[in-house]
Amino acid sequence: MVDTVKKLVILGSTGSIGSQTLDIVRKYPERYKVIGLAGGNNRSLLNRQVDEFKPDYIYHLGIDNAGTNAHPKTMSLEAMVELPEADLVVMALSGNSGILPTFTAVKAGKMIALANKESLVAAGELITDAAVKSGTKILPVDSEHSAIWQCLAGEESKPNRLILTASGGPFRRYTQEELVKVTPEQALRHPSWNMGKKVTIDSATLMNKGLEIIEAHWLFNMPFEQISVIIHPQSIIHSMVEFADGAVKGQLGYPDMRLPIQYALSCPKRLPNEDLPKLDFTTIKSLVFEPPDFKAFPCLNLAVEAGKRGGTYPAVLSAADECAVMCFLEGQIGFTDIPRLVEESLIAHKSVGTPGIEDIRDAGEWVRRRFAGN
Repeated sequence: MVDTVKKLVILGSTGSIGSQTLDIVRKYPERYKVIGLAGGNNRSLLNRQVDEFKPDYIYHLGIDNAGTNAHPKTMSLEAMVELPEADLVVMALSGNSGILPTFTAVKAGKMIALANKESLVAAGELITDAAVKSGTKILPVDSEHSAIWQCLAGEESKPNRLILTASGGPFRRYTQEELVKVTPEQALRHPSWNMGKKVTIDSATLMNKGLEIIEAHWLFNMPFEQISVIIHPQSIIHSMVEFADGAVKGQLGYPDMRLPIQYALSCPKRLPNEDLPKLDFTTIKSLVFEPPDFKAFPCLNLAVEAGKRGGTYPAVLSAADECAVMCFLEGQIGFTDIPRLVEESLIAHKSVGTPGIEDIRDAGEWVRRRFAGN
């Protein structure tokens, strides 16, 4: 018997994470009620979701979201995350579009299940400070950060080191000459995970892991020097935590985003779900670990350096990567041009030392104008 039904607002409901979140809601209709859905360009999918889950509020690109008397009522992303009746906001928007809604939700004291890493990359200090002031929690949905969160549960001692695992993407054995020839179609074939296009390309360049280092820095209040990355092609161990005595805890499971999504929705409880794959250790032949190739994949270093420099550099990093990935997917640039263009943007940028949300927005706009001029 469930005492209360948790009321959810899902931003990015038509994307990969949003759609899988709705899978969990389908599984536990007695526990979760969707009151708000926000979609992107896939209007037909959003319409089907509205028909099924009957939210009170919606947002969609291309329609007037200022508010109507129709049911469901349309409203802006920022207004939706501030709804008094919302218990949890699932932030599944892709890219930099999630920064302002995340900041708004946290300021309003809403608990966030965060799958939008760009929010903490670009505005980590602002968002985590706002969370402290409003007394709310940021629950990580990314598999790596969820793994760390689960490993830290019940521990009284501060961790000595966070170890983020990475599949290495489809090109971890490629030479520089081979990387130059990579096509968007090749880069979108991730060996382990089923993700959206932007995250899949970021995985292939290892930018995704760099962004996750910055995110982990803010989520767990860890110095960059105590966060490391290791390549683990099988994607069975989702991340690890090392403690002062040398003990290491890891969270294991087959690559399936529904597990960290469900944990964020149900924590601290764990709910049974026969739809989720269970590990069969007799079929796992080996678990391989190797260091990342920083020379072949310079995005990793670019992200770490931007994170250490702070100010508006991480916002520029995030926006430049988003623009470069789009250019690559549209066939305008090559695969190895992505880190080059990101680095050129960071070099050209004049950082604001202690940015407000407008400074972060302006840094992103500066990047977009710069790419449009190219």
